[in-house]
Amino acid sequence: MIIFKSIRWKNFLSTGNAFSEIRLDASPATLIVGANGAGKSTFLDAMCYALFNKPFRKITISQLVNAVNEKDLLVELDFTIGSREYMVRRGRKPNVFEIYLNGTKTKEEASSVEQQKYLEQSILGLNYKSFTQVVVLGSSCFVPFMQLTPPNRREVIEDLLDIRIFSTMNGILKEKCKLIRESIREVEYQFELAKNKVETQQALIEHLKEQSNANTSRRKAEIENLEIEIKDITKSVDEDLELSKSYEDSLKEYANVDASLSQLRIYESRFKDKQKAFKKEYKFFESNEHCPTCQQAITEELRTNKKSGITDQLTQIETATEQLKGELDDILVKISNKNEIVQELSKTQQAISEAQREIQYRKRQIKAIEKKIDEATGSNSSLKKEKDKLKQLAKDGLKVEESLLDEKKVRDNYNTVTNMLRDTGIKSTIIKKYLPIMNQLINRYLKELDFYVSFELDENFLETIKSRFRDEFSYASFSEGEKMRIDLALLFTWRTIAKMKNSANTNLLILDEIFDSSLDVSGTDDFLKILHTVSDKTNVFVISHKTESLQDKFASTLSVEKKQNFSVITKEE
Repeated sequence: MIIFKSIRWKNFLSTGNAFSEIRLDASPATLIVGANGAGKSTFLDAMCYALFNKPFRKITISQLVNAVNEKDLLVELDFTIGSREYMVRRGRKPNVFEIYLNGTKTKEEASSVEQQKYLEQSILGLNYKSFTQVVVLGSSCFVPFMQLTPPNRREVIEDLLDIRIFSTMNGILKEKCKLIRESIREVEYQFELAKNKVETQQALIEHLKEQSNANTSRRKAEIENLEIEIKDITKSVDEDLELSKSYEDSLKEYANVDASLSQLRIYESRFKDKQKAFKKEYKFFESNEHCPTCQQAITEELRTNKKSGITDQLTQIETATEQLKGELDDILVKISNKNEIVQELSKTQQAISEAQREIQYRKRQIKAIEKKIDEATGSNSSLKKEKDKLKQLAKDGLKVEESLLDEKKVRDNYNTVTNMLRDTGIKSTIIKKYLPIMNQLINRYLKELDFYVSFELDENFLETIKSRFRDEFSYASFSEGEKMRIDLALLFTWRTIAKMKNSANTNLLILDEIFDSSLDVSGTDDFLKILHTVSDKTNVFVISHKTESLQDKFASTLSVEKKQNFSVITKEE
């Protein structure tokens, strides 16, 4: 478990040259209050900057340096993991990035990128996305779990379940698989080369036995025939090269047809989606005289107007679809023409390649024959020398073959492990184990927040949300207050899972202005109830400007105000 102890900063945003400091483990619940723009969220930006070299809010790194002093930005963050005490120091003007373990500065990596990777992977065990999902919930400059893409959702869950190591291993193994495949291709080439050498040597020895003038003359005649064939093939290659160039020139006319087809398909898909949505909406107003959610009556006039408007929209879509179909037919004809040219070009290029191989093959034949002629005039000792060479080539080929078998065994082992490390392998088994627990926790917290829906994440981390009447909803269809309840339920769930797994588990929970916008009085009370149940060994910081309604509910209050254009923190008793 990561225990964040304290954070200090100076010349950071609106903070001046004197250090501002907050004890992060001193109080179970701390309220940070102040006027808008006073700098309440500065410590959250400072923490994210210290850990991940990026602030929580959408602020550029260059904007973090105090605009008055313009230098000496420095943030120091203390935390412990077990018996190990860490401090991260990060600053600008001058640039600083240091990590201390038990008071001693650790060896700096070759680059700040590698240093950052060491901090996230080897010390913290979580990245920026995981940190913000487990530690922070904000009303702005925050991307809730529900708004993350499925790959990013998977990344967060894998961090929580402490299974990112499998992804890391899979990445390393993929690189090893690539290298072994390249190695196998090289060894296969060497093996084929060794076989060719053996075969050539055998043929050479056989021909060396023929040392008569008649055989020499015949071989010379063979060389002449091969040279004639090379000339003929070369002429054919030149003709095919000209033909290939003409095909390539023709293809330039069709350079953009594939992109045009893709764009038209996108339009076609959008038309279908709109048509489906309008038909669904038409069916709703045709079938419902009352709202299924609030049971309020829907007037006949409204239903008629809605259906009429939808009908007009559908007519427009059908007209646009017909026009689009014509454009698609034209583009498909062009693509067909292009494909025919591509096929002809491919045939021509293949013929060129085959012809060039034939030329090289005949050149090799010529060289072999010339060598045979020279050696055929030698003594028997020359023949013996070539036989000894043949034996050595055979031995070399056997070694290469054994090496090839060994490389293929390694490849097969890599493939087996790769299958295990895929998303559908070990990770999928672990995720399937925890998904029911996650869904149970999410729904429990939703009920405690007085939000009665059925929420379920599947193995692809896509959600299904149903009402008590089994109506399906999307996250986007809810009000901001309802979305906030879902975000809170997910936040508490991730923290519970992290505590169970001791993965991204930390004492810190920061809530940035969630009471100031989306949560009503009832939601605030429900949240505070949950907060008391999950706050064991948790230090909660709530940033808000609702001073009067919240102050008596927290053990400690920090007030932030601007004095002479600098943010100053004071503790209220």
